[in-house]
Amino acid sequence: MKSYKNILLKPSSTIKEALIIIDSGAMGIALVVDENDFLGTLTDGDIRRGLLNNLTLSDSIESIIFRTPTVCNISDSREKILEIALKKELYNIPIVDDFGKLVGIEGVDTLLRIDSKPNKVVLMVGGLGTRLRPLTENTPKPMLTVGDKPILETIILNFKKYGFLNIILSVSYKAEVIEAYFGNGEKFGVNIEYIYEDKRMGTAGALSLMREQLTAPFFVMNGDLLTNLNFESMMDYHVKNEALATMGVREYDFQVPYGVVNVDGKEILSIEEKPTQHFFVSGGVYILESEVLKLIPNDNYYDMPTLFEKMIEKKMKSISFPIREYWMDIGRLEEFKKANDEYFEVFH
Repeated sequence: MKSYKNILLKPSSTIKEALIIIDSGAMGIALVVDENDFLGTLTDGDIRRGLLNNLTLSDSIESIIFRTPTVCNISDSREKILEIALKKELYNIPIVDDFGKLVGIEGVDTLLRIDSKPNKVVLMVGGLGTRLRPLTENTPKPMLTVGDKPILETIILNFKKYGFLNIILSVSYKAEVIEAYFGNGEKFGVNIEYIYEDKRMGTAGALSLMREQLTAPFFVMNGDLLTNLNFESMMDYHVKNEALATMGVREYDFQVPYGVVNVDGKEILSIEEKPTQHFFVSGGVYILESEVLKLIPNDNYYDMPTLFEKMIEKKMKSISFPIREYWMDIGRLEEFKKANDEYFEVFH
């Protein structure tokens, strides 16, 4: 996202100050905030209408703020933001979080341009895929075809779409199938390296084999996930919050199939008929700083929940990033079938 700090105004700012900000910002827009609350936008057109209504350059902008601008959520995909911008004929769209707080501004020019990012992407693709047998007897799970291509190809191309071109594949089971298909990544427009696990190492343990290759913040993702998550927004969110680790989380609802009786000793206090419980679960997508790698033991099994628990114990900053976009963990045959049914609607 574009930097927005130089185009911020307060409602008490004068029209003259607003003109200076809009002209110097080169985006044709200013964002109005009060403390941490996003109030709206201001453009040349808003100012012209104010001046025609007898406002002066020394008057405040409060009465001419456009308070219902088009905004997008930080979890919205590049395609969705671009679609909205083009439909509304907007050059820039403010980006807000789930609480309506301003987090950035996205421009059509940057959405149409893909800049290569230095951050590496580690994809864990060494699992046996036991629950998907017999499909995985001769084919590693990430190479199963969903839609018109292997799951892993869709994942890699989605990262490429956001400029993340440096891929590390942590392979084990039938690694030769994956390597024969992807090679060094050149024909897919990315750079691919391989790390070979000679034993089960968990979702975090394999990172101990690639410490020297991971310097800038990097992604870790399971190789059996299909999602159109905005990876660029997730990285921006991670960096902006100065976190050492960010976990993509998915909201999960569970309805108790019975009436739940709340009691105090023998006394019945209330009855809730089939209540729904709300949880957040790990989405299998993470961003880590290299500093976190020192917590992972060398060449041993270690999973990602254990790593986050260790970080929490040591009071190292770890945060969550809500995944609102399409997300499917292809671990069982019914999920594999569902992903195939939905693929072309979601990814084309």
